[in-house]
Amino acid sequence: MPIEIKHPVPSDIDIAHAAEKLPITEIAKSVGLLDDELELYGKYKAKVKLDVLERLKDAPNGKYIDVTAITPTPLGEGKTVTTIGVSQGLHYIGEKVFTCIRQPSQGPTFGIKGGAAGGGYSQVVPMEDFNLHLTGDIHAVGAAHNLLAAAIENRMAKESRWSTAFLAKALCPDGEYTDSMRKRLDKLGIESEKPADLSEDDKERMFRLNIDPSSIQWRRVVDVSDAALRDITVGKGGNGLPRETGYDITVASEIMAALGMCSSLADLRERMGRIIIGTNKTGGKRQVDRPVMPITAEDLNVSGAMTVLLKDAIKPNMMQTLPGSPAFVHTGPFANIAQGNSSIMADKIALKLVGEDGYVVTESGFGADCGMEKFMNLKSRVSGLVPNCVVMVATIRALKMHGGGPKVVAGKPLDKAYTNENLELLEAGLPNLLQHIENATKFGVPVVVAINRFTTDTDAEVALVRERAKETGAYDAVASEVWTYGGKGGADLARAVVKAIEEEENNFKFLYDDDMSIKEKIETVAREIYRADGVDYSPAAEAKIKQFTKMGLSHLPLCMAKTHLSFSSDASLKGAPRGFRMPITDVRASVGAGFIFPLLGTMKTMPGLPTRPVYTDIDIDVETGEVVGLS
Repeated sequence: MPIEIKHPVPSDIDIAHAAEKLPITEIAKSVGLLDDELELYGKYKAKVKLDVLERLKDAPNGKYIDVTAITPTPLGEGKTVTTIGVSQGLHYIGEKVFTCIRQPSQGPTFGIKGGAAGGGYSQVVPMEDFNLHLTGDIHAVGAAHNLLAAAIENRMAKESRWSTAFLAKALCPDGEYTDSMRKRLDKLGIESEKPADLSEDDKERMFRLNIDPSSIQWRRVVDVSDAALRDITVGKGGNGLPRETGYDITVASEIMAALGMCSSLADLRERMGRIIIGTNKTGGKRQVDRPVMPITAEDLNVSGAMTVLLKDAIKPNMMQTLPGSPAFVHTGPFANIAQGNSSIMADKIALKLVGEDGYVVTESGFGADCGMEKFMNLKSRVSGLVPNCVVMVATIRALKMHGGGPKVVAGKPLDKAYTNENLELLEAGLPNLLQHIENATKFGVPVVVAINRFTTDTDAEVALVRERAKETGAYDAVASEVWTYGGKGGADLARAVVKAIEEEENNFKFLYDDDMSIKEKIETVAREIYRADGVDYSPAAEAKIKQFTKMGLSHLPLCMAKTHLSFSSDASLKGAPRGFRMPITDVRASVGAGFIFPLLGTMKTMPGLPTRPVYTDIDIDVETGEVVGLS
């Protein structure tokens, strides 16, 4: 679709409202989807059924591009804008292309950051649908997550009041084992045809989970930034067992991460069953000789119901970019404690639909030391998909900050150091970009740097970044002006990406092997990606590593949870710091998602709101029904 480019560039929502959108049925038809493979949600968005993968199972995959970035300022460096812009640029030069990005949480949308549909003339539309609810996937994740939380409380309360015989009758009313009970029999190594044949000791082990309240790692979730809910007490007033817990934002849920990593409905069902919520008690009258055992959602007989709540959320949501190229918006796992990438399912479908001559452009959350490292070591390992190119987004502004420029604060005017030419300050900050380039090339994939150009950036500054990036191993470094000019402003970047894929050798490899120990994996990432001198483990982390190894979980890949504002765990250390050690304060297991996540420092999984949240600008035109003020 033709786009009328205006200057000065209007607001994001004004551009989105002015766009001439195609019916989503036409977008679907253009990429070869059949009518019965769509589930329409209005005129401009639809879910795509998973059956398409079976129909296209023998079709070749397209080329796979991951867009990542340098360590950002608190303002962000335009990674999503560039992701959509690369796609629009490929579309502009006549290539077949699909965009795959995450769905944003209402937390940032109403809080500090605003929406995540891109910006300027590089957007996915309708942007208000994109940023607000979409097709309800995040709410489905929240419902499934909180159902499990309720099941935990219910089971502990019932076990504290009921005898083992009563529990056995309640859980197996027909005198026969359910499928989940049979799995528990196998897990405990108990051989018995019927519940009635169990010894009293086996009944105790079979029907009493004996959940240790202090071990429970399953909190509740809500899709709003609400710092007051970070720490709460449940069970007061005689309503259950009183204990301390809290809330996370919904996109931090392990269920969201599992949804993004699954490859089918059957795989999702298995993942829900594998979720570990805590462990059993090991002391007391009847527990002295019992080993520590993980308690799963399958043990609570709730994983089937959780999957039912997610049966539609597993299907990717199809939308379009401003010029009418197709886009999948699917899943939104947190980029700190989870993989920070859109779904494997969406990528697989998109790669089949574009065919071997087409391109799929996806995005990794935060800087390349977070999202890209997880894309390579985690997402690609699970999906089996090999990336063909990395696009590394950089801004002159961020590089100057890394060179020692004044503090950048969201909502406050930029210092003149960022708007006037300063090659010395820029040169001092370039090591941050260069380390990210070096890290990307360690995975054997060609790198193209996208210099997200602002109007104040000078030709000399852009030339310096380009020269140093190419010296360090980037195939090319190209100025991108997709925010201002859309696909036309990303055409040169798109051509560079095509050439890099065609001309550069792809020797993709993982940074570590599955059979390495948990500590060996942690220390490999700390050394190779962050450049840490070493790793220090807290006593709690040491105990968890030992416990997870005993449980047979050491084969799982890592999902390192760290600040996105530095290569180190200290957000104040900018540039490419050296001479530091990485503190591992805790280690947790997201077995449903399929990874171990070490915590490097302190992580907040429930954001707070600023003094003037974004929601203060959002309203509705009651005459037209249009959303206003959304950014």
